[in-house]
Amino acid sequence: MTPASRDIPSPIRSLIEAAGHFTQSLGLGRVLGQIYAFLYFTPHPRTLDDLTHALGISKGSASMGVRQLAQWGALEPVWVKGDRKDYYRARDNFGRILKNILQDMAGKRLEASAMALTEAEHAIHPHPSPGIDPDSEAFIQQRLETLRAFQHKIQSAWGSFAVGFLSK
Repeated sequence: MTPASRDIPSPIRSLIEAAGHFTQSLGLGRVLGQIYAFLYFTPHPRTLDDLTHALGISKGSASMGVRQLAQWGALEPVWVKGDRKDYYRARDNFGRILKNILQDMAGKRLEASAMALTEAEHAIHPHPSPGIDPDSEAFIQQRLETLRAFQHKIQSAWGSFAVGFLSK
């Protein structure tokens, strides 16, 4: 606990830590949850310096976290009259934020797997790698077709879920 974090009420400090553990368990990193929770429970916009002091994180971590959260629509920059520093406030449109996070995470992984599958298809068809016998080639080709069909179903289902459920 940093000296500045002592100014944060204990229940809010607990929520900030819980948010950090939650985002860490999702593979997003502890700092993202802490930054978002701190800003969410803070009535006034805050600067990167405020984040570093309150959360005990480096300015680099604060900057990268704010940038990522802003990209997902979880934070918005706020202009403060008479001050040239960048201020941020948490947004509370949870459905849209979650949709953006999922699209970013799952979308990139779906895209990467589609590219890997395409590369494998091109490597096998129409000219298989040396050393692959015709029976194995047919088997591999059938497996690639099955995988491609499954990939199309996943992309279709993902698009329907993300657009339909999370947009509400």
